[in-house]
Amino acid sequence: MKFNKILVLLLTLLLVAGNLSGCSGSKETKSSGKTDQEDRATVTEGETETAAGEASSDSKWEYKEATLTLLTDGEVSLAGLEAVLALAKEKLGITVEVEQRAGGADGDNIVKTRLASGDMADLCIYNAGSLLTALNPSEYFLDLSNEDWIARLDDTFKGAVTIDNAAYGIPMASSQAGGVFYSKAIYKELGLKVPKTWEEFIANCDAIKAAGKTAILGTFSDSWTAQVLFLGDYYNVAAQDPNFAKDFEAGKTKYATNEAGLSSWKKLAETKEYYNEDCLATTYDDGCDIMANGEAGHWIMLTQALSNIYELYGDQVNGIGVFAIPGDDPANQGLTIWMPQAIYGNKNTDKTEDILRFMEFYVSDEALDAYAGSVLPDGPYCIKDYELPDTAYDAVKNDMQPYFNDGRVISALEFITPVKGPGCLAISQACVTGQTTAEESAADYDADCLKQAVQLGLNWE
Repeated sequence: MKFNKILVLLLTLLLVAGNLSGCSGSKETKSSGKTDQEDRATVTEGETETAAGEASSDSKWEYKEATLTLLTDGEVSLAGLEAVLALAKEKLGITVEVEQRAGGADGDNIVKTRLASGDMADLCIYNAGSLLTALNPSEYFLDLSNEDWIARLDDTFKGAVTIDNAAYGIPMASSQAGGVFYSKAIYKELGLKVPKTWEEFIANCDAIKAAGKTAILGTFSDSWTAQVLFLGDYYNVAAQDPNFAKDFEAGKTKYATNEAGLSSWKKLAETKEYYNEDCLATTYDDGCDIMANGEAGHWIMLTQALSNIYELYGDQVNGIGVFAIPGDDPANQGLTIWMPQAIYGNKNTDKTEDILRFMEFYVSDEALDAYAGSVLPDGPYCIKDYELPDTAYDAVKNDMQPYFNDGRVISALEFITPVKGPGCLAISQACVTGQTTAEESAADYDADCLKQAVQLGLNWE
């Protein structure tokens, strides 16, 4: 009896061992060919792996879990950014925790204080261009110059984030431009062509006015809109005088005494007879309505208005075209562009590898597609060879993109020098409505800029 009990016990142990071996073999078969990375994906009973696990198995991106912090301006729309952050978590395993700060001067002070105190986030969204210099970026931000992927950046944008041959930032969003909106319907009705010179533009305005229509829409109830023509004409100023920005910041040249600079004020003065009679009472919002409904021939505006029009009128936005503010040379017409804010990497953290992984991903086609799929761009992205989605506004993909492809773009002057008179909008409004002459306006603006140059410690006279 004792022998039989022992035999039964041995047989039972052998049976249990066999069952355990069978379970182990079954598990190996189920997970065959899968990496440890893929097995991190959550699997629940009756469900397949999560999208993150599936994406990582065929993605070119290294999947390594990490967490980064990002400080951004609270006034910036986060929809496009959040779309990219979600994709970065899926593809790279990087979770980005977003912290919002105040905008304007208060926000500038927050950024400077946190940099100086060593309390900056891993990633920081801040202006490109002249304001970057004031942050002393070589001390605080990663130099991206030696990264292979930095070559994807548009040269104009790269110049706006480069100091002493070190490039520090990548574009957060799309660009926008100061250009001329035009009604395709009115141009077709009157047989007009997109002008290649200022003289041709004025001829188109004459034809539209003669037809009893508003030639140029003025929305000067919002006075800031009066300065777009002056600011957006900078491409033509630089084309005539390539040293204008440098000499202007140094106080060696002024708008009133520089032929190229004065020409912008002359253009403002010349347009005064083409505006709607109620231009001083017409608002920016009114302008979006008027252009969407083809009730004016032209509107000189920042292309951010495309998104405003789209939100209200949908595909009617594609009845609007855009061209650069014309100069005098038909062979050299180009756009003055407003740079997007840039994303900078904190060099004083222990997360350099993850920051660089994230930044490389952010300028990839995958990430740009995600951004554009959430927020349609107001201008081309500052990324070479990126093909805008079919859903992009016609004015962006058909009208603006060729300027970028051909290298016929320049940053607005405010991205090149910090000298911009705070009275620009009021002075522009006085000029465009005929209250002052071009020469008087130029002299007034020089005096306005002198005050700021003194505040900046520049040696102006």
